[in-house]
Amino acid sequence: MLRLLSSLPTGSVLPVQGPSGVTLAALAFYQGFRLSKRTNVYIDGFNLYYRALKSTPYKWLNLRLLVEQILDSSNDVAHIKYYTAMVSGHVDHDQPKRQQIYLNALSTIRGFSVYKGNFLSKVAKRPLVKPLQDGTRYVEVREFEEKGSDVNLAVHLVNDGWKDEFDVAVVISKDTDLVEPIRIVSKELKKPVGIICPDNSLPPPLGAAVSFRRYIRNQHLRAAQFPDPIILPDGTIIAKPTSW
Repeated sequence: MLRLLSSLPTGSVLPVQGPSGVTLAALAFYQGFRLSKRTNVYIDGFNLYYRALKSTPYKWLNLRLLVEQILDSSNDVAHIKYYTAMVSGHVDHDQPKRQQIYLNALSTIRGFSVYKGNFLSKVAKRPLVKPLQDGTRYVEVREFEEKGSDVNLAVHLVNDGWKDEFDVAVVISKDTDLVEPIRIVSKELKKPVGIICPDNSLPPPLGAAVSFRRYIRNQHLRAAQFPDPIILPDGTIIAKPTSW
């Protein structure tokens, strides 16, 4: 029967009773299996936040609902890998608390994993565009920089591809530092890599590297919100931050 099933072209019309007693249900199950593509999603958390979420009321975002809206029905989302760093709270003291609440909400998603880089704060001297009247040409500014997320995402994307852990990979980011790992997976490993761009402008180098592209729209964000509150089976309540 397996030999017969494997010989059937995808999209062929299924008989009620096939040769050798193969039933419609068996054929439909097999074809559904063949058409289903194991899909891993790799999300640059800060890129998603600053490009798609920061100025919206949609921060209470269920990432699985989001990607399942945007991707094809044949994409069976197996794993969602989220790359971020813990914020410092130097400017906004409540920001770490809001971030942790959101990570708690994300942990309720099936197949979800979070990978943390580092969030660095440093004082740097920067030149002024125009010197001040007293001759001051440089000022000290505090800079905040997230380190490690793009590297972690790139390493996992390539490593998972080598281990054959997906048929299709999807990246949510518009960081052009990811062009080379995407190229390696799509061109050398022959595994499609798509991009979900968090805004309307995909950088051309990324567009040239990926197998397909999608865009996040406001209607996707609106339709992919967590309930508020989230009530876990043990009675634990996760409530959306009030400022969101």
